[in-house]
Amino acid sequence: MQPVSPQPPLQARVTSVQHDLIAGVTLAAYAIPVSLAYATLAGLPPQVGLYGYMAGGLGYALAGSSRYLAVGPTSAISLMIGGTVGSIAGDNPGATYQIVVNTAVVAGLICLLAWLFRLSVLVKLISDSVLTGFKAGAGLTIALTQMPALLGVPGGGHSTPERILLLLQQLNQTNVPTLAFGLAVLALLIAGDRFLPGKPISLAVVALSIAVASMLGVSRFGVAVTGVIPPGLPSFVWPDLRLHNYEGIVPLAAGCVLLAYIEGVAAARAFALKHGQEINPRREFLGLGAANLATGLIGGYPVAGGLSQTAVNESAGARSRLSLMFASVTLAFCLLFLTGLLADLPKAVLAAVVLLAVRGLIDARAILHMATVSRVDLLHACTAFAGVLVLGILQGILLAALVSVLQLLFRYSAPHVAYLGRIPGTQQFSDLLHHPQNEPLPGVLAFRPEASLLYLNADYVLSSVMTRLAAFPPGTVQCVVCDLSASPRMDLAGTRMLGDLQHRLAEQGVRLVLANALSPVRDLLRAEGLEGSIGGIADHISLLDAVAHR
Repeated sequence: MQPVSPQPPLQARVTSVQHDLIAGVTLAAYAIPVSLAYATLAGLPPQVGLYGYMAGGLGYALAGSSRYLAVGPTSAISLMIGGTVGSIAGDNPGATYQIVVNTAVVAGLICLLAWLFRLSVLVKLISDSVLTGFKAGAGLTIALTQMPALLGVPGGGHSTPERILLLLQQLNQTNVPTLAFGLAVLALLIAGDRFLPGKPISLAVVALSIAVASMLGVSRFGVAVTGVIPPGLPSFVWPDLRLHNYEGIVPLAAGCVLLAYIEGVAAARAFALKHGQEINPRREFLGLGAANLATGLIGGYPVAGGLSQTAVNESAGARSRLSLMFASVTLAFCLLFLTGLLADLPKAVLAAVVLLAVRGLIDARAILHMATVSRVDLLHACTAFAGVLVLGILQGILLAALVSVLQLLFRYSAPHVAYLGRIPGTQQFSDLLHHPQNEPLPGVLAFRPEASLLYLNADYVLSSVMTRLAAFPPGTVQCVVCDLSASPRMDLAGTRMLGDLQHRLAEQGVRLVLANALSPVRDLLRAEGLEGSIGGIADHISLLDAVAHR
């Protein structure tokens, strides 16, 4: 069998462009129904959702780092916008659209500042367990907001309990034709997703729904339809940059950025890993900033990279970010010539599209795994879940961030302090708590703080050691050995804690010996002058040496 020769560079480039063209058109086919639905969820005209995919994709294509990430409106951000902008507008509902535009621009500026100051590391403060709970709460909240459109009832409410109560009170007003139409569409979408994954099923179902709705004249049966969508490309919108207009916008934009970055980087990493590639987390802020600035300047609302649209882009054969440009051109063509076809689209169809899209937000398997493996993580997930349901999407994600930070601070402020014993028949040592068969060290109390020694935990470690020492009869312990192998960093509070410990031990006639101190820790201890009072702080002093020469 003859080996297959590689394609010439020019031919390979042409092939890659062909793949990107197909992927771009496919992504646009997916984006049309989804963006219309998400814009409705955000309380905005349907065409505004298309602006996000068209301009956001172009912005990210020019500045992002992922070859496959598709950028556009997402369900969680759409709900966050819809649930928050009204309260910012207050008594001036006419300002809603300008607020949305300003939010996108401010989100873009926040992303650029985060890129400039290398703040991508801060997003890692939100744990996976908290994010799982947040996404589940957001998914349930989004589903509840779409149920009125599916049932053909007014709905309403500003919180999840209020929405549920109003929905239950309005069940007797259900419009049966609307419900039947919506359930039929939902069944088709589920079947298409199950048997034809990666295909633009949503677009086909929407096209079929428009044809059936037009033929039957469903509006005369009380079925709400989208109505006329203005044709043409969006015009440039200059944001209102007066500072007093941003009191409520900045927190909203920051929440959108936090959610967008986490979701976008997770999706980008998943597909980069699949293809053996890498992304640049810092540059993702630059790409996200360019996407939101471009979207805001043509009248859109904040956008993000999403897992579902990225999966469509990648499975359709995308090879580079050029596919996003082809998708934008396709959407521009649709805005110019095809908006008239959407006038008879039932709103129940858009509700069904959203309901199918958000089901992936509720990861029941991950929640069950946490319940089995780590109840602490489950508690954090439930806190974020409840925060979203009770407080709303924006407040929920801020609560999720706060829970993650508090979780991190708690872990650092009360680290595990391992008290060591000799492993029988060896010259090695391990934690007596986990290995009670270990042999005690006569006359020696050896401990290992399993965290960096910082101002957060220095007092805790000192208190733990002194409490442990007090449990021994007086005169039993002649030497305390501090194994610093699990403490890669130390601040001044940590060094002062060791100095305080040495002073307290000296008052009881007990020596303090340090072992396995890493280079940065040794340098700081010497700079603080502790080498003279504690003794040698050399890199060759191991735990075995310290115990043997006590």
